[in-house]
Amino acid sequence: VPRNFRLLEELEKGEKGLGDGSCSYGLDDGTDTLMSNWNATIIGPSHSVHQNRIYSLSIHCGESYPDQPPTVRFVTRINLPCVGGDGKVSDKSFPVLAKWKRDYSLETILVELRR
Repeated sequence: VPRNFRLLEELEKGEKGLGDGSCSYGLDDGTDTLMSNWNATIIGPSHSVHQNRIYSLSIHCGESYPDQPPTVRFVTRINLPCVGGDGKVSDKSFPVLAKWKRDYSLETILVELRR
């Protein structure tokens, strides 16, 4: 599936809010025809130090997405082993990015970060 068709599928899924509602995502700018820049939100899991907290992220899907993983950055400050001081999720210490597969999606990243 070409990049833009894949991203259109992901946009449709993100806008419908599929899943349990703990993660959401969509385009940062609706006029972005390349669909490169995305916003995302993760609600912290219950029974954890992140319970009831809302975390904002920015995601950049480069020209080689989905063959290469996107760049993921927390806008909201968070303390996780795979997140640097600048909020960037390390593509070496976060397993989904480190062992990226073409089948993975933005939703895959968000769900795994929430865990």
